[in-house]
Amino acid sequence: MAPVEDDNPLGHYLKDRRAKLDPAAFGIATTRRRTPGLRREEVAQRANVSATWYTWLEQGRGGAPSADVLDRLARALSLNDAEREHLFLLAQHRPPEMRFQSFEPITPQLQRVLDAMTYSPAVVRTPLWDVVAWNRAAAIVMTDYASLPPEQRNILKLIFCNDRVRGHMVNWERDARYAVAAFRAEATRIGATDAIQAMVEDLRRASPDFEAIWRDYDIQNYGQGLKHFRHEIAGDLMLEYSSFTVDGRPDLGIVVFTPATAQDVDRIKLLIEGAGEAG
Repeated sequence: MAPVEDDNPLGHYLKDRRAKLDPAAFGIATTRRRTPGLRREEVAQRANVSATWYTWLEQGRGGAPSADVLDRLARALSLNDAEREHLFLLAQHRPPEMRFQSFEPITPQLQRVLDAMTYSPAVVRTPLWDVVAWNRAAAIVMTDYASLPPEQRNILKLIFCNDRVRGHMVNWERDARYAVAAFRAEATRIGATDAIQAMVEDLRRASPDFEAIWRDYDIQNYGQGLKHFRHEIAGDLMLEYSSFTVDGRPDLGIVVFTPATAQDVDRIKLLIEGAGEAG
């Protein structure tokens, strides 16, 4: 027998989340309640929508709610990030816009993941391409981020405004164009936030090269590729890079640079071991 298709998944999801909430957690008396969870009118009040409209929404008659209403419903139902995303997918068939805070600390568990990659430089970046975490290999091979003020730990600022970083990039123009095209694609995907617009304007004023490349409107996915670095001590290094989104934190991305050859591994090992002896 064929399974019965759910013709109102959004309504059923809202009802299920509502039923699993503890009224006492919201300061609501639990006496004389015949059903578990919050009542429809209580969720509507918490979300600042009419009880009638919310009832229609659970019944599949409420129309398509806006992103603002969905955010209020998510807060009213105490949804976590994964549940909030599921709500948007059911209601609008797309994930919500990313929410992020520059320089927000990552979890200790994620830092341990970075630190486990001894000879592969790795960083965590925001949608603004601010570097908010890194491992020892990244600090030694690429940039000592700890020595920079937080507002300067930005990949695009380093590419266009830091002469040392620019000198490390053997194919600077190619890599710079690729970075700008990938950043533009990500910025478009998450929405033109005020923070992104402000950073772009700052870079356009600070770097004629960025201004010229930005006006080309090229689009690329960052994904994966190969970069040629020239380090002052280790010499030429070929590093393959791959980028990943942090599960549960779509505003954070991990970029891992893996040595492309055995010779590159040996050079990085010597560099890291030498830095340890010097320390």
